[in-house]
Amino acid sequence: MGDSLITIVAIALAAVLMFVFPLMSLSERTDDISELVVQSNTDEFVEGIRTTGKLTLDDYEKYLQTISSTGNSFDVEIVVHQLDENPGVKVSQAEMTKIGENVYYSLYTSQVQKVLNENGKIKLKQGDMVSVTVKNTNQTIAQLLRNFFYQISGNDSYQIAVQKNVIVTVNGSN
Repeated sequence: MGDSLITIVAIALAAVLMFVFPLMSLSERTDDISELVVQSNTDEFVEGIRTTGKLTLDDYEKYLQTISSTGNSFDVEIVVHQLDENPGVKVSQAEMTKIGENVYYSLYTSQVQKVLNENGKIKLKQGDMVSVTVKNTNQTIAQLLRNFFYQISGNDSYQIAVQKNVIVTVNGSN
């Protein structure tokens, strides 16, 4: 009786070692590849904004479609800090290099989407800043397995996260 119990436990342990841990490893690798895809596409998207000086609806939709092709859903946050062209009326010559005189106003994701839907593009100028943050909103297989085995819980946990910030180097043209 004792030998059969040990045999059953050994078989169960062997099954876990042979199937579950490789599955966890493979799912972690899949998340790493997804994060790499999102990172490279985010870099390409934001660098395109930096070098052209404009954010277009077509580029934004293409970016969202590309990162969604990983099979995950994402929360994409875009913040555009636009340099105010007239920071102060008291100054006769406003220079962008003077400390304390640069005034930025910000457009957040919902505002950016509204402007893109209305105009099709946002023209930026040299010195404007763009920040894109991407986090997955779905539970990946790796997260599900990790939560099951390690009893990690929480709604704010995410597996794939990418952030990219740039300063626009050219004035946007038509």
